[in-house]
This record gives sequence, structure tokens and C-alpha cells, in this order.
Amino acid sequence: MNILGLDEAGRGPVIGPMVIVGVLIKQESVGHLNSIGVRDSKLLSPNIRKRLAEKIRQVAEKIKIIEISPKEIDDRIILGMSLNTLEAKYMSEIIVELNPDVVYVDAADVKPERFSKTIISFLPASMRKITIISEHEADKTYPIVSAASIIAKVRRDQVIMQLKKIYGDFGSGYPSDKKTVQFLENYVKKHRRLPDCVRKTWSTAKRIYERCVLQKKLL
Repeated sequence: MNILGLDEAGRGPVIGPMVIVGVLIKQESVGHLNSIGVRDSKLLSPNIRKRLAEKIRQVAEKIKIIEISPKEIDDRIILGMSLNTLEAKYMSEIIVELNPDVVYVDAADVKPERFSKTIISFLPASMRKITIISEHEADKTYPIVSAASIIAKVRRDQVIMQLKKIYGDFGSGYPSDKKTVQFLENYVKKHRRLPDCVRKTWSTAKRIYERCVLQKKLL
């Protein structure tokens, strides 16, 4: 039996993409994930995540990575699609492509059952009876979800490093990071716009743009 783990990295940052990953393995390989030290990516250092990502690739039957750009996130939100629904939509695409027997997913919704139902709603009718186990902190409970979490975090870290080569060090990219906020303020003051790597619908980005550009135009 093939099982699929689904998780994401970069849901909350104002800078960079959200990365969604599906890892498909045979059920008998789950024990091997445990033996190599696979666990929640947030509990691992970047170097350990990189090493584990390579080992996971050796164990997995298939891996699917989807990067959702800041522009697509903004476009979808402007059209009224929630981030939860966007995430569920792409998770359903991974399920269709990898065709597992059982799916384990780290629930984005406050109601895990509702999140699994949202994923199922995007599936073709022939696949809607698939078993989806949707739980909060599934990346801490199920090694297959931990594996997806690790691959997602490693890929997002790679993208962030590429962006820093272009824009300089902007910190973590999260709204709570003072370095990130300072970078955005400096960039907007200099260029009179937000950089393309930013999710412009995020309240932090909108607030900085309004303060540094729109309010000055009114003065």
C-alpha cells in the first residue's frame, strides 16, 4: 500500500512562496523514516534537514513539489479564495498525480475534518472515497508528514537564499521579524513600490506601502 504525506512551508511569511510537498512511500518503508531520524522539520537545524531530505528522496517512491508564488497567492486572495482553499487545491493536485491509497495531511484549517473535505472537493469523482487523515501537527505525529515537511522547508530555504542574492539580507521574511519590516520600509522608500517577492495582500506589506507611499502623496 502506498501512503502519501502532505505538508507546506512558508504559509505565513510576507516574503517568498508557499511550498507544498507530497511524499509517497510504501507503508513498509515508514519504519525506515523513523530510523533515519525523520521528524518535524521545525525541530531540526538547516543542515540536518538537508541531509535528511537526501535520505528521504532515496526512500520515497515519488515526491511532488509545488511552489505558489507571491503573485499567485495575491491574485487568488483578491478573487476571494482563502489561503486554506488554495492550499487544499494544490494538495488535491498532488493526490491526483501520485495516486496514493491513504493520505496524511497537516491540517491548515482550525477544523481538520473541514480541511480534508475541502481537499476532497477538488478531487475527481473517481477519487473522492480516498482516505484522508487530516490532523493538526500531523508533522509531529506521522513520519510521512514529517518527511513532506522537511522537503518543503529545504526547498523554501533554497528559494529564500536565491532571493537574498537579489535583494540582500531581509531576515526571515516573516512579518514579526524586525529585519524583514525594515527591509520592506527601505525598499518602498527607495523604489516607491513593493518588491515582486512580497505578498502584497499581507497586512504588513499594505501598511508599509500606505505609510511610505500613499500617505506621502497626500501630504
